[in-house]
Amino acid sequence: MSDKVNILGVKVDKVNTEQASDKIIEYIQNGDMGKSVFTPNSEIIMMAYRDKEFCNLLNSSDILTADGIGVVYASKIVKNPIFERAAGFDIACRSLEKLSDIGGTLYLFGSKPGVAEQAGKNITAKYPGVKIVGCSDGYFDEAKEQTIIKNIQKSRPDLLFVCLGAPKQEKWINEHKNEINAKVCMGIGGSLDVFAGNVKRAPEFYTKHGIEWLYRLAKQPSRFVRMLDLPRFGFKVILKGRKFPQE
Repeated sequence: MSDKVNILGVKVDKVNTEQASDKIIEYIQNGDMGKSVFTPNSEIIMMAYRDKEFCNLLNSSDILTADGIGVVYASKIVKNPIFERAAGFDIACRSLEKLSDIGGTLYLFGSKPGVAEQAGKNITAKYPGVKIVGCSDGYFDEAKEQTIIKNIQKSRPDLLFVCLGAPKQEKWINEHKNEINAKVCMGIGGSLDVFAGNVKRAPEFYTKHGIEWLYRLAKQPSRFVRMLDLPRFGFKVILKGRKFPQE
């Protein structure tokens, strides 16, 4: 993928959900190993703007999509528009549909104890062709982490969902993707809780109108401090966005 937009140094692929999921399945069917998929929103791009190492990490991924309407708006401000967002959860769901068609395997890693297992049950009920080959929660020390790595290595999943939250999940994938025998590693934040039925995704009205952040804030007021990065992101893009070269 060479068609990208540079937003504050983060080079986002100009792809939609269908195109991103097609590429994931292509990697799997080609037998590629250690591919990484990240889906940054405005908050994550602000993390990368402040942290050059994290920015380079994001840019080294194989697929990097716009998981937020703010990123889409930013692309228009820098005159290199992305025409629709490609949210991590949506890409995950579409990839699971296609993975089910080919009888692929999936490993779930992250969230609280028991969540990955429940998510796996719900996923196999909805996508019966998908085989869950392992589950691990996201609470681990160094010893448990080594066990998790060995479990993933043995299971050799086609697709690995890592749900540790940003930037932890991206850093974990980048550090371990070449040793865990997974074809595609995808960081998708709190999506396991949605798959498990513990958290409801924003209703279509909010997602369709680009105000999913407002629904999340109403449900979790504690997110307020984090969401202060949204206006900061907008100001940075307006003031400095066009200084970053477009490819």
